[in-house]
Amino acid sequence: MNTVKSSNSLEAVIIGGGMITHDLLLPTIYQLQRTGHINTIKVCALDSAPLKVLQNNLEFQEAFPSQSFEAFPELTESEQNKFPDLYKEVIAGMQPRQIVIVAMPDQFHYEVVMEALKHNQHVLCVKPLVLKYEQSVEIEKMAFEKGLFVGIEYHKRFDRRSLMARRGCELKQFGEFVMGEAKLIEPYLYRTSNFQNWFTCDKTDPFVYIGCHYVDLVYFITGLKPVEVSVSGVKGKFPNGNEGYMWANGRVRFENGAILSVVDGLGYPDDAAGSNEQDLLMFFEGTDKTGMIKHNDQYRGIEHSYLEGIGCAGSHFNFINSDFFKFVPWEGDGYKPVGYGPDSVSASITTAVRIENEVQGMSAQDSLKRRQQIIKEVDEKGIIATPANSYINELVVEAARISILNDGDAVTIEYGANPHVVLRSKINAGIEIYG
Repeated sequence: MNTVKSSNSLEAVIIGGGMITHDLLLPTIYQLQRTGHINTIKVCALDSAPLKVLQNNLEFQEAFPSQSFEAFPELTESEQNKFPDLYKEVIAGMQPRQIVIVAMPDQFHYEVVMEALKHNQHVLCVKPLVLKYEQSVEIEKMAFEKGLFVGIEYHKRFDRRSLMARRGCELKQFGEFVMGEAKLIEPYLYRTSNFQNWFTCDKTDPFVYIGCHYVDLVYFITGLKPVEVSVSGVKGKFPNGNEGYMWANGRVRFENGAILSVVDGLGYPDDAAGSNEQDLLMFFEGTDKTGMIKHNDQYRGIEHSYLEGIGCAGSHFNFINSDFFKFVPWEGDGYKPVGYGPDSVSASITTAVRIENEVQGMSAQDSLKRRQQIIKEVDEKGIIATPANSYINELVVEAARISILNDGDAVTIEYGANPHVVLRSKINAGIEIYG
């Protein structure tokens, strides 16, 4: 294993062994282990089934021939046995100020993140951080008081085209954002995955799960805050009989009056050429002219046709997204993961490593002061999503859940000293109902 040792490396514990761990988190952390930022790796799941899939992945074995992880529960454990609280034992057994990566379904993020913070661990959480704004505030406050870093994995912020668009807006090259639309339709095969056990109407929906990427992205690019959200959904049945929102359409109004339409779903055809459908279109008003940003995110100009079908759906002809995540040859052993997905994960983890490196040898008081300085610097830079610089997302998803459960009624977001969401129909009736 080719490694470049940093002066202080961290233990990484991934809570959750599902799709995002398989597709992004574990291979990225393996690479960070190679570069000396991570030492040991543990993965904890509800049962042994997904851990066996990770362990037996042939592509991982080729890419990282001498690397593995410690599994909780053990791989020899029957797949029928469930361990819902095992993650608490694993976190409790860590040395302080390592890093916990939270990759659980949305509704479990809060309790796992809080468990990690209570045990003095840095955190990287998949998006959205939590489903209620007040929980985000609680996480931000506890983490800052302890000098712990919390990053949120909004990886589209690290797409170079997004960074270029953000700089273009900073340079006032486009004008003022006024109207846009975004789509993110995930494959139909999601319906036959573990999604059918947790992606139910009472828990989440496509707008909250994936549409939040593009709401965050418009905020990231323009700096404009969302002030109103309405989301309508179309329900369907998973193979196991559970009912979920298979499709969602959201309408987000921003503080300057701009409107973004967001279409999401679990229904991109498995036989189609792309792995999903995703794009962003934004129009801007200038002086006697208009500006535009258009990103076809599912198609990066690469077309491959294979002799045998590849990927989860086994398709032969593919539009290739070379920019999110791919294994490529490199100068070291095996293969290296590249793309804005690994860049995003690495940025949060290396920030935690940087904090621990910079405070070595300091007194407790000086250490906490420096930790908090670095956290504030990251918050203000606004590239890595943190509770402080991406809190609009918690307000948006909280508003979205209220809206979709009220047949698409608009929910307003009110900022000020006490940001909160309010169902607009209740305001019109003279009764304020807070989310």
